Amino acid sequence: MRKNLLIAFLFLSQIVFSQADCSSALSVCGNSSITYSPLGIGAVNESLGGCLITGEHNSIWYKITIATGGTLTFDLIPNDPDADYDWAIYGPNVACGSLGAPIRCNAATVIGPGPSTGLNMTSTILDAPGGSLTPYCKYLDVLPGQSYYLYIDNWVGPASTTMAPFSLTWGGTAALASPFTDPAIQPHPFIPPGIPAANPADPREVIICTDPAIFDFSTLTAGILNANPNFLISYHTSQNEALSGANPILTPITVNTTSIYYYSIHYQDPANPSNPINSCRQVGTFKFKQGNITGNNVSLFACNNNNAGTATFDLTTAAVFSDPTAIKKYYPTMNDLNAGTNEILTPTAYISAEGTVYVKIISQLGCIGTGQIYLKFYPVVIVNEATLRSCFIEGNPSTASFNLTAASVTTQAPVTKKYYPSLTDAINGTNEITTPTAYIAPNGVIYIRVSNSNNCFAVAKVTLIVLSPVKSTVLVDKTICMEDTTTLDAGPGFASYLWSTGATTQAITGVTVGTYWVKLKTGDCITTQEVKVYPTEQPVINSIDISTNTITVTVNGGTPPYKYSLDNINWQDSNVFNNIPRGDSHIYVKDVYDCDPIDITVTVPNLINVITPNSDGINDMIDYSALAHKQNLILNIFDRYGNKVHQADKTNGYKWDGTTNGSKKVPTGTYWYSVTWNENDKKNTPIKFSSWIMVKNRE
Repeated sequence: MRKNLLIAFLFLSQIVFSQADCSSALSVCGNSSITYSPLGIGAVNESLGGCLITGEHNSIWYKITIATGGTLTFDLIPNDPDADYDWAIYGPNVACGSLGAPIRCNAATVIGPGPSTGLNMTSTILDAPGGSLTPYCKYLDVLPGQSYYLYIDNWVGPASTTMAPFSLTWGGTAALASPFTDPAIQPHPFIPPGIPAANPADPREVIICTDPAIFDFSTLTAGILNANPNFLISYHTSQNEALSGANPILTPITVNTTSIYYYSIHYQDPANPSNPINSCRQVGTFKFKQGNITGNNVSLFACNNNNAGTATFDLTTAAVFSDPTAIKKYYPTMNDLNAGTNEILTPTAYISAEGTVYVKIISQLGCIGTGQIYLKFYPVVIVNEATLRSCFIEGNPSTASFNLTAASVTTQAPVTKKYYPSLTDAINGTNEITTPTAYIAPNGVIYIRVSNSNNCFAVAKVTLIVLSPVKSTVLVDKTICMEDTTTLDAGPGFASYLWSTGATTQAITGVTVGTYWVKLKTGDCITTQEVKVYPTEQPVINSIDISTNTITVTVNGGTPPYKYSLDNINWQDSNVFNNIPRGDSHIYVKDVYDCDPIDITVTVPNLINVITPNSDGINDMIDYSALAHKQNLILNIFDRYGNKVHQADKTNGYKWDGTTNGSKKVPTGTYWYSVTWNENDKKNTPIKFSSWIMVKNRE
């Protein structure tokens, strides 16, 4: 698997121009293919021996170290069929200067169709001299640790003048030593620098932000090595230098996007500095590609909610650069961007008026560009204030049920409306009124948040006015005589009337004592007004005071002034009646309402002014037993000093015989007495009769 990755990611072909001497032979790294175009010879025209008798022409030397024993073959194929290639193998384990005769040698003249040569598993030839037609020799049996030298020469002479590159591929069961195929030495794959080119056959591309640019090649090293220990990298401007390690680039240099650059990986055995695989190199190519970036100038819209003059912008949503991995920094001015000052640290919630924000864009590859974001407001939501009027709720007349959705606060469409009890709630979207079609409230205000398709909003104030009950000012309670009727009139100015009697007129007549209502319509509102017809309060005869033949009536209740009569025909304002005869009399009283009068029957007792208690049977006593049917009848006798001398009641037959308590006779003189009782009427009217009496005791 690692071998496949190496083949896929690294340019493994080995091409040199200075390895034309045995002493500077290039180590073969594993069984990877070799491509080369030899040109000339090295510093020494080697003594080759074997089938190679004409010396070197255009040659290259390779050193092969065996890692795993087995058979070894190779195919050498010229790129041009007219090129004639000769070769020889020396070893095993020989040294330059004492190579000895080659163990395999082929100088066969094979040109035209099928010009390939090498070792295969079918040939038995060990040496093919020039002019022979046997391009392949017998394979090698090799053992681990053995080393061999391979000499290859592009022969030119009178018979062939063609010079062309060759390619060589290894075969057989043996494995050639290489640090690049040993997982103990290279535990991780090498990572080629840059990114693949559009054409996979082209070198990979390393991004630079300007062309030309000063580039430090050492910044690529860690990424290529991928934590493989004991490997070194050098960078070069030519292939042959990369393969030989000559003239490495040691300091940052100016690079461009047209030249091809090379990196050369080689192993350094920490335990054996002379290990043959230390000189084994793996070479890759890359180019530079200009990756400068250009930001876009874009407009970003946000909501100027409630026409506040600012909006909250999410700057990160502005498409100033298409690569989502790029780093973007935002600044309020270009000067800030250039100086790196006053960076906007909350780009996802940037509060601003309309204006411009400047963006510094840093690509994943470190290139920098700029862009501008034009901050703009969406079209504002236009609203107007409104007023809603609604009829009072009869059970709670300071409130009404409002249909908030009927408030005309905007002419724009389409919009979404939500309803809130306060401006703060409307702005924050809290405490939403969830029953806007039947919102119970007193006089006041609510707020409607009106949002458009961009989710921008404005808040409209709606004034709520409760239409209070409109009552009749002329329809008032009345007081009438119980036996009378009256007219109830609600007065003009209402759209309609509906009485509790079913009448729909402004007034109703023949109304008796009772409670009534009328529904009065004003506009769309209906007020129910109650009216009562009270019976008058009848006056009450509080007491009757009879003095000799004068009756004084005391009245309360009802509504003064009172009228008094003895016959219910002739009425007087005075409550005193004079010259009333003895016996029963009717007294009538009425108040200002002139209702049916109340009346009472009053008994004026027989008047006795003199008694002579001498037991002659004539005027011996005062006797009011005739009034015994009256309630609470009592007769009290007082001397002229107001001292009570006798009480006549049921116990003594309502009589007085001129004695004190029925024993001692009182002295002759004038005494005062009073007779009190309650009439047998509904009111138990108290009656008081008073007079004087002369007592003559002859004894």
